Order: sequence, then C-alpha cells, then structure tokens
Amino acid sequence: MASPAALSNPEPHLNGKSNSETHNEDTQNAGNEIIKSNGNGNVKVEPDVVANGLEHEDESVEDDGEDEEESETEGETTDGDGEAEDDEQDEEEEEDSEPVLKYEPLPFALPDLLKRDSLSAHSLSPHSIALGTHAGVIHILSYTGTHIRSFRPHTATIQTIAFDSTYDFVASASIDGYLRITSLSTPESYSFNLHRPMLSIALEPGFAKKGSRAFVCGGMAGEIVLHEKGWLGHRETLIHRGEGPIWNIKWCGALIAWANDKGVKIYDTASRTRITYIDRVAGSPRADLFKCTLYWQDEQTLLIAWAEYIKVARIRARPPKPTSPTPTTLPPLSVEITAVFQVDSMIAGILPYHTPLPSSTPTFPLTLSTSSPTPSTSFLLLAYVPPDTSHLETDVLPSDTVTQKRKLANPPEVRIVSRKGEEEAMDIIDVDGYERYGCNDYGIDEFPPYLKPGSNEKCFIIRSPRSVVLVKPRDRRDRIDWLVERNRFEEALKEVDILEPESASNIVGKVINSTLVGLLYLRWLIDNGEFDKAAAQCPKLFKTSTRMWEDWIFLSASDCSSSQSIIPYVPIEHPRLDPSIYDLIINWYLSNDRTELRRTIKSWPKIYDISAAIVAVQTELDALPERKEFGADRGLLMDCLADLYIANRQPAKALPYFIRLRRPEVFDLIVDNNLFTAIQDQALLLVEFDQDKAIPMLVDHTYSIPVVRVVQQLNSRPKFLFAYLEGLSVKDVGLAADYADLQVKLYSDYAPDRLMRFLRSSNYYSLEKAYSVCKEHDFVPEMVFLLGRMGNNRAALTLIIERLGDVNRAIDFAKEQNDTDLWEDLLTYSESRPPFIKGLLEHSGVSASIDPIRLIRRIKNGLEIEGLKGAIIKILQDYNLQISLMAGCAVVLEGDCNALGGTLYKGQVGGYFFNLTESCPICSLPYNHPSKPLVLLFLCRHVVHASCTEMTGFEDLPRSGGEAAFGGVYAEDLGRRVGAKIALAATVRARIAKGCPVCHAQSEGKRLT
Repeated sequence: MASPAALSNPEPHLNGKSNSETHNEDTQNAGNEIIKSNGNGNVKVEPDVVANGLEHEDESVEDDGEDEEESETEGETTDGDGEAEDDEQDEEEEEDSEPVLKYEPLPFALPDLLKRDSLSAHSLSPHSIALGTHAGVIHILSYTGTHIRSFRPHTATIQTIAFDSTYDFVASASIDGYLRITSLSTPESYSFNLHRPMLSIALEPGFAKKGSRAFVCGGMAGEIVLHEKGWLGHRETLIHRGEGPIWNIKWCGALIAWANDKGVKIYDTASRTRITYIDRVAGSPRADLFKCTLYWQDEQTLLIAWAEYIKVARIRARPPKPTSPTPTTLPPLSVEITAVFQVDSMIAGILPYHTPLPSSTPTFPLTLSTSSPTPSTSFLLLAYVPPDTSHLETDVLPSDTVTQKRKLANPPEVRIVSRKGEEEAMDIIDVDGYERYGCNDYGIDEFPPYLKPGSNEKCFIIRSPRSVVLVKPRDRRDRIDWLVERNRFEEALKEVDILEPESASNIVGKVINSTLVGLLYLRWLIDNGEFDKAAAQCPKLFKTSTRMWEDWIFLSASDCSSSQSIIPYVPIEHPRLDPSIYDLIINWYLSNDRTELRRTIKSWPKIYDISAAIVAVQTELDALPERKEFGADRGLLMDCLADLYIANRQPAKALPYFIRLRRPEVFDLIVDNNLFTAIQDQALLLVEFDQDKAIPMLVDHTYSIPVVRVVQQLNSRPKFLFAYLEGLSVKDVGLAADYADLQVKLYSDYAPDRLMRFLRSSNYYSLEKAYSVCKEHDFVPEMVFLLGRMGNNRAALTLIIERLGDVNRAIDFAKEQNDTDLWEDLLTYSESRPPFIKGLLEHSGVSASIDPIRLIRRIKNGLEIEGLKGAIIKILQDYNLQISLMAGCAVVLEGDCNALGGTLYKGQVGGYFFNLTESCPICSLPYNHPSKPLVLLFLCRHVVHASCTEMTGFEDLPRSGGEAAFGGVYAEDLGRRVGAKIALAATVRARIAKGCPVCHAQSEGKRLT
C-alpha cells in the first residue's frame, strides 16, 4: 500500500479578485506542484490545481497526460524481484506493527429494521443516532441499541440527515424533492417540496435557538438556496446556481461550503459574499459516483476530500491594504490551500484524527482570527478501492468469461494519514455485503467530543447499507492483548502496571490484571526453558497469594532446573507458606547445595520442621567417610547442625560444634546461655582458639569452672597457664594461693619484668623457693626484696651496694626498713665510696634520718669526692630555704589571725536588727509576747526568750521603772551606762548553763520550727 504524499509548497490565498489580480495569481502558482502516488511506491510530480477567483470559476488547469504515461512506464520497468522482496518486508512490518483502531458493531437491531430496506444516510447526537433509509424512513436509536422512534418523512431515498447544534431538530433531504425538519421533543416541524431531487441540507448553527430557523439546501436543480423564516413563511435567497448538482453542503459559524460539479465554494453569510472557489482536479471521475466530502475541522479549517484528492483550506481575515484611488469590493476573508494529497484510492469520508491528550478537548473560538489554530495531527480516511475495470477500456472484449463478468467490489478501508502524507495505519473493514456496494454507500462520522465526559478519546462510526460499526482508538487493554498474542509479555506487564491503577477509576471492560498476563508469561518461559527468568517474575506475579505460590512450587519440584530457579524467590513472610514447602527446600539444598543450605538456615525464621532438619543433617554427617577430601562438606554440615541446634534452642548441643569449628561467637554463646559448666573440660581448646577472650572468661567464672581443672588442662601449655594464673592474681591473689611458688617460676620464664610486682603483692609463696629461683636467674632487685622480707637487711644492702652500686636504691631501702643500724651500716659502707658520700649529702637536706654534720665529720682527710662542694652548698641552700619558708609562714599566720580576730570583734560588738513580731525559734511565740518580757541576743545572732533557755532566776534581775522599748529590759538606765551593760551581760551569762539553746539543739540534731 503506497503512502500518500503531502504538498511540498502550500498554495497561495484563494480570493475573489479582479482580472489583473487573477492573472498575477496564476503566474505565482505556476511553480506549485503536487506529489502524487501511483500505487506502486513511485511518485510523480504534476502541476498544482489552483482555485481561481470568482470571475474565473469555469477555468481549470488540465492534467498533463504525458507525465502519467512516464510514471506508468517507470513503474513497469521496476525489477520484479525487488518488488517481491519489498512486498515480503512490508507484510512482515504490517504483522509486527500494532493496530491503532479497533472496530465493534453497535448493538442495534438493524436486521429487524432493515428487512426490506437499507441505510443511505446518518447523523449523530450525544445520546442517539439518526439513520435514514432508501425507503425514506428515519430511525432514531440510542447507542445502547434502544429503539427510540421511527417515522417516514419521505417516500424515496434519503440523501442527507442533519441534527442541529442542540440535537433537538433533525433535517432530511430526499430525492423525492422534499425537505423535512422535525423536532424530536415538540410538535414543531417544517416540510418543503422543491419538485426536484434534493441531495443535501444544512441547518444554521443554533437553529433551535434562533427565530430565523435558517437552513441551506441544494440538489439536482444545481441551485443552492438559503431559507430564512419570515412573517409569511420562509423566504428564499439564491446563493449560487448553474454549475451542476449540489452534492454536499456544510455550514459552520458564518461560513457555508458546498460542492458542485465544478468544485467547492465558500459563502460568508455575514458579508453575504462568496469568498473563494476551489476547483476540482482535472480528469477527476464522475461526481455522482464519488461524491465530495466536506468537513469543518473548526471555523477556520475546511477539509475537502473528492475522489482520490484531499485538500486543506484555511480561512483567514484579509489583511488591510493601503488606500488606493480605485475602490475595490474584495471579500473580508481569504482562503489558503495549505495542503494537497493524492491517495491511491477513492475517499468515502474524511475526519481529523487527534491523538488523545491529557487535557479536555479544546473548543475553537466562534469568531475568525488572523492567527492559525494548531493543525490536526493526522487525517482519518474511509477509503474505497474500486474494482479493476481496465478490461472495459479496450475495444476488444476478453475471451475469458470470468474476466467479462462484473468485478465484485472491494471492502472499505480505514486509513490514518499524517499531515506529512505518511500513512500511519490501515485497516480493512469486513462489512457484510461489501461486494455489492460502491463508494457513495459508505459514510463516516465522529461522535460529539463531549459524548464521553472527561475524556479526549474520539470515537467514530462507519455506516454501510446494512450495518453501523463503531471505531475507537485502541486502549491499553487492546495493546496488552496484542502484545500477549505476540509473546511480548514483558511489555504487556508494563502496560498492565499502568492499567491497574487506571482500572480503579475510569476504565471499564474485560478484566485484565498482572496475574493473568503473568501466568501466561510464566507458562511461555517454562516452555522455552527460561527457568531463571520465570522465577524472577514470581514475586511480582504471585505477591501475597499463598495458594499460587504453593501450587507453583509443587509444580516445579519435579524439575531440578526449575526448582533451583524458584527457590531463591520463595517468600518467608507475607505470605508465609505451608511448612512442608520449606521442608522441601531444606531437603533440596541438603542434597544439592550445602553452602546455600547453611545460608538459608541462618537467614530463615522458624518456619520449617527444625527437628526433622537436624535428623537429616546428622544422618548426612554420619554417612560422610573420614577422608580429607570430604573435609569441606563435613565442616558445612557441622555448621548447619550448630545453627539448627541454636534455632531449636539447644545451645548446649551446639557448643561442641562451635568449639570444633572455632566460631568467634562461641564465647557469646557461652555467656548468653550460661554454659560455663559445660566448658570445664574444654578450657585448653578455648584458650588455644582465642586466648584474649578465653582467659578472662575462665578467671571471671571460677565458681563454675574450678581452678584445679583448668590448671590440670593447661599444665602442658605453661604460657597459657601463666596467663591464667596471672589473671587470677590480678583479680584476687588468694585465688591462686596454692600455685604461688609455680607463679614465681612462670614469672621468671615469661614475664620477669612483672615478677617484682607479684612478689610485693603476694604473701603465699615460699621466700626461700622464690629466692632460689631469683638467684638462679640472677634477679638482683628481686633478691634484695626477698632478703629484706626474710629480715637479712644487711645482706640486702650489701647486694645493693656491691651488685647494683645504686646509692639512691640503698637510701630508699634504708628508708623502707627504718632501721638505725642499717643507716649506720650504710654510712660505714659509704666512707670509702665517694659517690655514696655525695648521694648521702644530697639526700640529707630532705631526709631527717641523715645528719649532714655527722656525715661530713666521718669523711676521711684526703679523700677526694667529686662534687663535694656543690653538695655542701646545696645543703646550706636547703636549710636557708627552710628558714625563709618558716619565717614567711609565721608572717602569713599572724596576718590571718589579726584579720579573723577583727572580724570576730566586729561581729560580737555590732548591733542586730530584728522585728519584735517575729517568732522565737524555741517556743514559736512572738518576741513581744506579754508573758515573756525578757529577750536575749547571743553572739551567734540567735534571739530567744529568756524563759526558753535553761537560765535560772531571770525574774530576780534588776529592772527600771516601766516597760521599755526592748521588751522592758532596762532601756532607760542600761542604755546610758556601758558598765551596767557589761555587768548585766555577765550576770545573764553566769545563769545560762549551756549557752545558746538554738545552737545546742542544732548540735543534737533537733529540728526547730
């Protein structure tokens, strides 16, 4: 099928012009061309057919026959083999290309309505369809198949049916010469007898809402007449005549387009002028056999399809021109042919085909605008391929009687052609009885855009004499079916994932879900041996369906390859399957993949029979020969057993395997499960595995792991034994008391630097044995320490002086022993050793045990001592510093005493302000209570009633006459004489036995209010 081609250079504006303007226009159009397909893939270029002005309506450009002959010759010389290969490739591409449209018959009971009749015309409304027949009957049906009404306004074939914009009035034109306009909701109707066969009628937009009730009609009389309702009926206005029958009329906005034998004309009802003439292509077939199809895409775009040609006309407002002295009467609108196509078939109908958009269908403005609207993406054509009649064009009849017979008609085709002339899709429609139908017997129309609220999807109907077919763009469900038929399941599943959310909202129809498609995909993958790919699809397909998972696993169990693929995808949660499924998997891994068995045991929860798994693994482990080549399998099985025992809450049985396998988590297992008694005989293995963790564990749990049993096991490994005993000593020296002598030997072998610390901290070893060990290893400091502990200080000091020669150590040793005789021995030994004398002099200033004068006197005359002068100077400086520090401290002490004494004095002699209404801390009564006239103030600043103290005879104290401001305490006489105050204070102090009662109560811990 050859693809139609688009016009390479758009045609100029088509306007009504003067003779001179028309001549110029013809000159400009001389270079325009049409790219034409001849049906076999070759194209030819022919002169463009240009629509002229109104003054030249009868002129047209003849086709050049030579070009056609040249094109045919080129087509005949094409290589036959190349054509066959191209045809095969085209067939393969057609098979692989996805259809764009789908077709389904409307649920009409047409056989009952058309028993002796057939359809000839139709018109669509949002809720019903009007079908006209050759018998003159109009049937109104709903899209669900309900028969609304039928009536017979004509006696012959109905050529045209048209709804008004409100879908209340339906108009019809018939070859019986009548025009009928009938209201479907009111009794209003109109009937016109024009006495000539009528072919077309178009109602004014807004017919039901306007009082003019205007319509335009035409027919075999060759006249197009505008009818408008007036006072005395409808008046007639002749728009055009004399160019043959009026085959089609379409009214949109203020523009009326019609087609006659000469071409297509457009009339502007606003200006009452014809604005253009678009002529037919020369050599076109008879207009009565292949009628013209007109379709207003919007108020600015007219689609014209006539025979095999398509033209797109764009109406524009005429731009203003400079004022000229000669007045012109040009129409206010101009027309531009923006595209011309030629296809390899006759066109029975044309519609714009919009790709569905996410937004609502746009509505075009009601007024013309100079800006061009966005063109349609594609065109939807109802094509008709005439039967081959080439034998009728020759003068000699063929001898073959079959060839002489009339050829049967071909079925109609639906094609989608882009604006670039490329054929995007083509479908052959199987219509009942198509063999007897011609091009004019078919019709195509589109549903009103608001037939499906909230959707941009366009639907179309195709009418034939005996049926009505619904044409819709294929949706996602249809694409899924198409992909599944071609085993393209992955693409189908992607589409299903998008479809399922949509299905919950606005898509209805047959049930398609990922489960159905996925099962088909799985079957196909299994049949083709792609087990891994099939298994990967299972989680997405089965999801949480327990039954589907179990059925598929049992089905795969018989095939080893299939089982190996499906097992990694088996769910362990959401959903959780029957335990037998997991037992089956465990057994499969035990037999085929023990590495994966261990991973599965560690990762799975308790969803299988663990006891049965333990028995099975133990059986396999026992059956393995004791040979080296089976070491890896033995280790894996032991790992599995250990994990199974842990999962079965039997850690004690798992412990031997943990130790043998040397698992790092063995120590956590012991601690978490308190298995210390279970490792009493496993101490050596644990220490060999990890000494840093095992030794602290053995030391910390001696109550569960006896020291004796550990020492017995570690005797063969002295180094481990040393670490264990040292750990015990660090924790508690008494824990290793029985092995103290052994520790001395171990310290001397493995940690001599820490032997001294042990000797100092422990009292459980034998001094003689320890000294013998130290003497064997010649550990002099340790020998000195041991001799000191044995009381042989003189021998120890001798070792320090003779073996170590360290005066500081000797002095420290003498200090530790605090023995006067030892100091004397040290001085005696030092008399002949100048370094010792110097060292003793340096320490004499800081040690009270060494008298520097005594030491200096014992220095022999003539003995040379290096640094003696400096040592003596240092002694003097130290004494001078001590005297200076003592004098400074005395000065500081004296100053602090004076300051604190002054503070004390001020506090004791200073006044104290208090409120007489406050309460006594002892009795809680106010100070000015009448029953307690005497109030005492102590130096600690506590104020109490005299009666609240343990004071005796306060009633006999001398008083002045009258009560004074201070509770009657002699304010007049005592306030003027200090001596009297002192005498009174001494008297009161002498009678108070324990001082301030508040301070006394606080010292005894009593709480006062």
